[in-house]
Formats: sequence, C-alpha cells, structure tokens
Amino acid sequence: MTERSNEELEQVYAAKSPEELSSAYAAWAAGYDRDTLAAGYCLPFQVLAWVSRYVKPDAGALLDAGCGTGLSGPYLQALGYDRIAGLDFSEEMLRVADSRGAYDDLKRATLGERLPWDDNHFAAFFSTGVFTEGHAPASGLTELCRITRPGGHAVFTVRDTIFHTGGFSAIIADLAGRGVWRQLEQSPPFRAFALDEPDVLVTAHVFEVLA
Repeated sequence: MTERSNEELEQVYAAKSPEELSSAYAAWAAGYDRDTLAAGYCLPFQVLAWVSRYVKPDAGALLDAGCGTGLSGPYLQALGYDRIAGLDFSEEMLRVADSRGAYDDLKRATLGERLPWDDNHFAAFFSTGVFTEGHAPASGLTELCRITRPGGHAVFTVRDTIFHTGGFSAIIADLAGRGVWRQLEQSPPFRAFALDEPDVLVTAHVFEVLA
C-alpha cells in the first residue's frame, strides 16, 4: 500500500467509536477502491465463490451486508444474480456503490442494530471483511439471520484475531444451539490481501438458516 493508504487503513482499524469509523470511511471513500485493490484486496470477489456454490441465482434477493463501495455487485450480476440489496453505515461509500448500477436497494444501516427489513426477507446474506477489528460486532449475525428466510444462507468472513475474543465463536455456537442455523462449511484461514498485509487473515463461514 502507499503511505497514504496505510494511514487510511490505520485510522479505520484505530477507530474507537461508530462516529470515528464513519468519519474514517467518509475520508477514504473516494480512494478506497484504488488503495485496497492495489494491495490485492480479494474478499469482495473471493466470497462470491461461496455464494455461487450455495445460492442459486433465482433463489431470491441477496443482501450485501456492509457493502462499502459495492465491489461485489457487478460481479454478482455477471454470475446471474439480479436482485441485490446492500447496507452500509457510510453514506459516502453507499454513493459509490449506487454509481455501479448493480444494487436495486441500498440502505444506510449499522450492523449490530435493528435492520430496516422484515423477517425472512432475503434468500441469503453475505458479508465480506466487515467482521474485523473495530468494525461490526458478532451480535450483528443474529439480526442478519432474522431477515433471512428459513432455507436461506449466510456467507461471511471473520478476522482470525477476533474470532474468539470478539465473541464470534460464542454467537455462532449459540445460534446453532437454538436451531437458528446449521454450519455447512468453514474455510481455513486465508489472506484478505493478496499482495500486502500478510498478517490479515480471515476465515469464511457458510450456514443454512433454519428459523
């Protein structure tokens, strides 16, 4: 990464409140794609392999939870998915996502809070790079399951450093124990950036939502 993009990334990870995080992304929105793609950021594309493995294009509406600038949207369209919604807490990032013309529903919302969709609305949700240090809490998974219909799917990544300390292992086990979902797949840790940041590792998780 360039010196400036490293500074932007450090500000994002150093944010201590939703307001600080929103401000950091607002400042970075215009250069976000160029900076992260130059570093080999692969998650918006890699996770689509799991989406296409488990979710048929005609299954229904998909939610890109934490869509950011919407990098995944056009590639989902290319795979035949034509009903794609997105949420993000940053208005500036959502404006970039909207410019891609791939999303038919974009809403400003914050993971970890009540989401603006009815129960059982989506056929699946996917979330890439959002469950990481200083970002969305593990509790956001419960609300995402609420708006996903039974028989639908959940596909998301979690940063390895917070899987246990951030409560993700506990939430995942709790949702399974209550019969909300069942695990279909968990990847080994892999790099979120193909070129830079070799220590930034994530695991991908796939669940079928049951209730």
